[in-house]
Amino acid sequence: MSLLTPREVVVELDRYIIGQAAAKRAVAIALRNRWRRQRVGADLRDEIHPKNIIMIGPTGVGKTEIARRLAKLAQAPFAKVEASKFTEVGYVGRDVESMVRELVENALTLVREEEAEKVKAKASAAAEDRLAELLGPGDREKHKAQLRAGTLDEQYVELEVQESGVTFLRNFSGQGLEEVGVNLQDLFRNMPGMNRSRRRKVRVPEALKLLEQEEAGKLIDQERVQREALFRAENSGIVFIDEIDKIASREGPKGGSGPDVSREGVQRDILPIVEGSTVTTKYGSVKTDHMLFIAAGAFHVSKPSDLIPELQGRFPIRVELEPLGGDHLSRILTEPKNSLLKQYAALLATEGVRLHFSDDAVAEIAKLAQTVNERTQNIGARRLHTILERLLDEVSFSASEMGTTDVQVDATYVQKRLGDIIHDEDLSRYIL
Repeated sequence: MSLLTPREVVVELDRYIIGQAAAKRAVAIALRNRWRRQRVGADLRDEIHPKNIIMIGPTGVGKTEIARRLAKLAQAPFAKVEASKFTEVGYVGRDVESMVRELVENALTLVREEEAEKVKAKASAAAEDRLAELLGPGDREKHKAQLRAGTLDEQYVELEVQESGVTFLRNFSGQGLEEVGVNLQDLFRNMPGMNRSRRRKVRVPEALKLLEQEEAGKLIDQERVQREALFRAENSGIVFIDEIDKIASREGPKGGSGPDVSREGVQRDILPIVEGSTVTTKYGSVKTDHMLFIAAGAFHVSKPSDLIPELQGRFPIRVELEPLGGDHLSRILTEPKNSLLKQYAALLATEGVRLHFSDDAVAEIAKLAQTVNERTQNIGARRLHTILERLLDEVSFSASEMGTTDVQVDATYVQKRLGDIIHDEDLSRYIL
């Protein structure tokens, strides 16, 4: 984190997301302020709360991607939820506290992966030793050399694999019980007859993987993992609340009835989480005071001012994301590290088909995507997916029979494949 200045955060985000400078700047400052807070004196540190952000913009302009990439960059626990899926307390459905539990689960996964990476060498060596024994009598060092060379990959070995006797419990969500920190699987795990093992015959590579996981589990201090995960969730967790506009009432907080009452109820339930409260999870209590909440919505019908005043006050930073024009769409196709054209080229290369896009083809694809967005619903960069799928439909279908070959996509090819559909407005509404 000490290396990530706001300017460097923006540069990193630019590698994956085109445009949206204001939103990138806002999240970069929010991230840096977390690092700054950790260096403030203890007497003041707890008083400094994150400045939560509302991103306003149509679908497909990069709201979710900015938040997700930011979390990955900071190696912070991240949870994405949809506000429209929550129900007010007292109704059947998902309660707002589940967003914090999801964040804690993701924090645990993150910390476990980091710890497993630290002990990987030891776990791998121990797993090799055990597998060398399982391979039968002979020189263990010879067996290990064969394992590393891959000459035993087709051979099978028998392993003792732990299996839980309470698999039926996985069919239940356990949401209600989780509210009081109860996990049914943990509750039954130590009961007699509930935890048993069975012998499985697996290939050597799978056996090695299973043994590595088992050995890593022995080397990792699970209690320390839980403590670290809770600390990370509390101090560096990022919760992305999408579709916040769907729970804003058009008539304002005093107007409306029916579903609007429920929407306001969801807002009031979200409020204490964002303000700072303690949520009980099966791993312990978690404080939300210093989590960063990033809300997002299109706000086509409602406005941020339609949210209840208390909730508005907890999201002091508002950034508007610009709709994507033809120039943005052209850059999205080619510039990001994981751009769409690179993805399609990589997929078809597995069949021996080398896909090449000319500059005029890229410009034509972007132009057509913008045209369809303007005529129908503006779904931003997601329109490029529908356009490219239609454009490359024939190549994708036939690639496995084409052998090693080059396919050149230019503006003429694009027009030939998509021209008729684009010009027929009714047809483009259904297909693109």
